[in-house]
Amino acid sequence: MKKSIIDPIEVERAHAQTRHVDYYAKALDASKKFREEYEGRLNVVKWHQMPFERSPDGLIKHIINEEMDTKECCIDIYMQFLPPGGASGKHRHLTEEIFYVVEGNGYDLHWDVRFDCNDKYEWSWDEEPKRFEWSQGDFVYIPPYCTHKHFNADPDNEARIVVVNSRILKPMGFDWFEQLENAEGF
Repeated sequence: MKKSIIDPIEVERAHAQTRHVDYYAKALDASKKFREEYEGRLNVVKWHQMPFERSPDGLIKHIINEEMDTKECCIDIYMQFLPPGGASGKHRHLTEEIFYVVEGNGYDLHWDVRFDCNDKYEWSWDEEPKRFEWSQGDFVYIPPYCTHKHFNADPDNEARIVVVNSRILKPMGFDWFEQLENAEGF
């Protein structure tokens, strides 16, 4: 039978009261409040409840956003309108992104990221982008923190894409989202 060695100094430190807090009780109250509030959120978002925004990335229509009163807590979805022959802004974010081409054809430029983590994060991006052609019905994947920009190749018609991003990294402290270049006209 092994004999347990108990360090009396460590026992005393573990039981010493440094200060009194109520973190756990506050977390219980916050969870209860969230659950009560959550019940009143939208299960269905009607088309007229989806606001437009002229953003640095171009014209978008929010389908699901953390600012909207929906039950969805992990993703943002918006429809992006790319004007004839136009483009989105150029940006990057730590979450991966996907989009579905509802209408139109065009291409994406992606500047892949390289990083190292020694004493701090060190980031760099490829000088030359990769080009990805897309058209109606296609699905496009953009890796995490990849700098990217969407282009409408049709000089006469608007292109529409539905973009999906995760917001799950945000509360973990990784809300690294940078607009590197605004869309034309912003």
